Amino acid sequence: MTDTAIVEASTQPVLAIRPQPLGAFELPIGYLLIPAGPDTEPARLAMLAGCLPEQWPPRLVAHQLALAGDRDAALAALVGTDPITRYNRFVLNSDLEDADDLRSVLGEFAPLVDLVSFALGRTDSPPAIGNADNEIAAVLLGATASQTLAEDPPSTVATLDAAVEVARTVSRPLAGLLLGASASVCIESDDPGEAHERIEKALRLLAGADGLRVERAELHLSAAALLHEQTHDNPGLMAQAIPHYHSALQLVQREDAPLLWASAHANLAAAYLTMPMVEASGQLRLGVASQSLRSALTVYTRDEYPEEWASAQLNLANSLVYTPSKHQADNLVEAVELYEAVLAARDRHADPLGRARVLANQGNVLAHLGAFKDAKAKLYEARSLFEELGDEESVRAVRGVLDEIARQITLNRTSD
Repeated sequence: MTDTAIVEASTQPVLAIRPQPLGAFELPIGYLLIPAGPDTEPARLAMLAGCLPEQWPPRLVAHQLALAGDRDAALAALVGTDPITRYNRFVLNSDLEDADDLRSVLGEFAPLVDLVSFALGRTDSPPAIGNADNEIAAVLLGATASQTLAEDPPSTVATLDAAVEVARTVSRPLAGLLLGASASVCIESDDPGEAHERIEKALRLLAGADGLRVERAELHLSAAALLHEQTHDNPGLMAQAIPHYHSALQLVQREDAPLLWASAHANLAAAYLTMPMVEASGQLRLGVASQSLRSALTVYTRDEYPEEWASAQLNLANSLVYTPSKHQADNLVEAVELYEAVLAARDRHADPLGRARVLANQGNVLAHLGAFKDAKAKLYEARSLFEELGDEESVRAVRGVLDEIARQITLNRTSD
């Protein structure tokens, strides 16, 4: 009896080879299963490593279409009646399959039915871990962590850490993404040191995952932001932040993730503009900053992203003022125009301090161009706003520029 039982068990068809690349890629493909077979094995191994297949086999056309965002075409490609095809159809449209019946035929993959239902908001609680192991246990733990995020961040981090340990043995990319998720919780909990350490570990786990370039770029940008925010206490951290901005830009192009790409450019420029000009390379950094800001402004439009647009406009104007150039006069004229565009969008009552600073910068540039009448008008308004706000240091700075203009006008009259 025992020998017969062993033979019968060994002839059961394998639905899908473990481990599966669950949770690494964005939904819905991140929940789709890859059916067993020599034709699909290269794709499974590639995706398990965080990469996309060099060539999608015919049986994975639905996966390819789902990744491209064509859900309807992906559904149309799922025409089989086997458990894996039915499950994948359920992921794309849970109304097309009966959850109870599907759960009964999926074997070890059955918990994924409840996981999908939870992810779609059809159930309030994630499925229990039960006997699940490896990548299935990891994604179930990830779902459990998402439920406790708002009320118990420490518990969320502990659950994610458990998911990372489970995932690490079967999928480094999945472990890296889960570790990155725990870093985000640490950021929200105001623990930048712990968050940065977790991001660095996550990036090491995700090394070589070319199919997850956007996710890796997001982690680099988060690491850079954490370091950038701490530079007021430790200026030396800026030198560590800048490589992360560059790494993000090496991973993604504008068409891949426009806002991420623009943010990396804008923040790289801001970092360069705040670094001291202590060597010749400082001038080169200002030039790079200008180009990065122009790139960011191809995404940050005034209508769609007014705050980001205004910040990039201002930084571009400032970079043009201070960047040495054979066309310095042209740069100053462009800076004046950039400041004027920001002033048109920056209301005196809504943001008096911001408006005052722009006016002061613009007035200073106009003075350098010899447009003293226009410069004084801008500086008078800036001084008035600073006085209303009680910013005595800025008032003195503006008065200094006005005094210099008065002296220059007197010299010009004397020379005439």
